[in-house]
Amino acid sequence: MFSNISRLLAKRASKFVLSCRFNSTLTLIETTGPNVTPASLSTLTAAVKVGNPITALLLGPESEVAGKQIAAVEGVDKILISKSDKYAHLLPEEVSPLVASILKSSDYTNFFVPASTAGKGILPRVGALLDVQPLSEITKVVSPDTFVRPTYAGNAILTVKCKDKVKLASVRSSAFDPIERKSEKIADIKEISYVESGNKTQYVSEQLIKSERPELDSAKIVVSGGRGLKDKEHFDQLLYPLADKLHAALGASRAAVDADFCDNSLQVGQTGKVVAPNLYLAVGISGAIQHLAGMKDSKVIVAINKDEEAPIFKIADVGMVGDLFKIVPELTEKL
Repeated sequence: MFSNISRLLAKRASKFVLSCRFNSTLTLIETTGPNVTPASLSTLTAAVKVGNPITALLLGPESEVAGKQIAAVEGVDKILISKSDKYAHLLPEEVSPLVASILKSSDYTNFFVPASTAGKGILPRVGALLDVQPLSEITKVVSPDTFVRPTYAGNAILTVKCKDKVKLASVRSSAFDPIERKSEKIADIKEISYVESGNKTQYVSEQLIKSERPELDSAKIVVSGGRGLKDKEHFDQLLYPLADKLHAALGASRAAVDADFCDNSLQVGQTGKVVAPNLYLAVGISGAIQHLAGMKDSKVIVAINKDEEAPIFKIADVGMVGDLFKIVPELTEKL
């Protein structure tokens, strides 16, 4: 009798161990200098939903400093860092061979990256090296092998079950809150070596727009302008004071960006950034389907437009039909 019980317990323990191995996730953590990006914290939230243990991968000269910021996050079991200068700017051609090497030599069953510019470059290359089909911009984790993602500019939602040995996915940060849970356990930090890539791509330079406003990706309030503002002068005169009053991030439609009203880093939409703030204020934006795909998950949408037939009003919680050149200054003054 006791031998039967022992065998049963051993069998259940074996299943438990296999389950733990099945729910193991490698997560790429992006940094800005020594600080972890909000999108990476949201990616960790998605990883926690898959299950423990989680290994965080940080790259670049300041990766050790950034690694200490998430060492106490609940669910993070281990932190891998590489301080090589080759990884300083997360060139996909440099990072992909390293990630593929880690995944080939370990039991990880999931690999998550933020759906950022870097993540979107790294993920397909890792998929090609491993001969695995990656999933882009997941918005929900159903189980360790089943995920929800939008398609057709968000007009259709897919539930996808992945049968690959390693599940590769980019995580839409607006769909997951940044992780905040702390653990008393401090994860071990292990340094790994640079993996030769044979890469011929070189980092040349970058131009960063510095602003005191919140980052567009993670802002709680976004003020966004479109073609209705007519030109860059009106875009600056009307939206900047309004955004300052609301302590909001500034956004724009593709039409405004193409007309050189503002820098393309402010573009919201299918080919720009996807946001889901508590308040999205659309000024002079008609609401093309590509723009709606990037902001329709906002908690409250307020639209100001002179065209009462504009598509933006179909999804707006509050709509005002009128001359934005009169409405916006008055709104700013009242605020």
